[in-house]
Amino acid sequence: MTAALLHQGWVAHVRHTPFVHRFRYRIWMLSVDLDQDLRTLLFGRFRPVSFHPRDHGPRDGSPLRPWVEAKLAQAGLSDYAARIRFMAIPRVFGFAFNPISFYACHDAQGRLGAVIHQVKNTFGDQTEYVLPVTDTGATLHQEADKRMHVSPFFDVRGGYKFAFSDPSGAMFRLTIRYGSNAEPRMTATMALQSAALTNVKLLRLLVAMPFMPIKVFVAIHWEAVRLLLRGAGYHKLPPPFDPDIGRHA
Repeated sequence: MTAALLHQGWVAHVRHTPFVHRFRYRIWMLSVDLDQDLRTLLFGRFRPVSFHPRDHGPRDGSPLRPWVEAKLAQAGLSDYAARIRFMAIPRVFGFAFNPISFYACHDAQGRLGAVIHQVKNTFGDQTEYVLPVTDTGATLHQEADKRMHVSPFFDVRGGYKFAFSDPSGAMFRLTIRYGSNAEPRMTATMALQSAALTNVKLLRLLVAMPFMPIKVFVAIHWEAVRLLLRGAGYHKLPPPFDPDIGRHA
């Protein structure tokens, strides 16, 4: 399994209700094998680009692998803890924010058998959808009921349908449909080209898009302002109703 991959491309959202609202912007992410110690000129704990365990998983600074293993065991998917690839926006110049990150979990033969979709909102909440992979084609499908207040312009109703390709492939494509066939609410799409991580490629991205986590955070709030100005209804943040939702002050 490749030690580290750089993923760059775009992400787009379309809100279908109460009116159509679209946006799209460029993005880049990294994916790493949790069992490998990665050190490059720019990538490391005290360097401009880094992964900090406290930003992910249990967010207490502990290693991510035991947390992933425990989540897989709870879901009866322990066979797929042999190899775990983690994909997220890294911490850049000390700032981190990930609306969604992924743990692609493989068995000893290298078969992708589970994906953990870890979702965060801008209020400090986080939850995970630990889902088996049952498809064998190029596009994988999963479903889950919505568990957490993500956008203040939607309540906590409905569910998600994920359609995506293997994160370790040459192109990572993801579509998330929120709502139902009868009542579509939002569609999110991501298309990222993948390449081996090198210092040169990473440096070029830092020059082109130097503050990726901040860009995503600001973009979310900018779209929120646009929605408010257009008259979208606002839902206050509810108390966590699920014990697996971790809220940080």
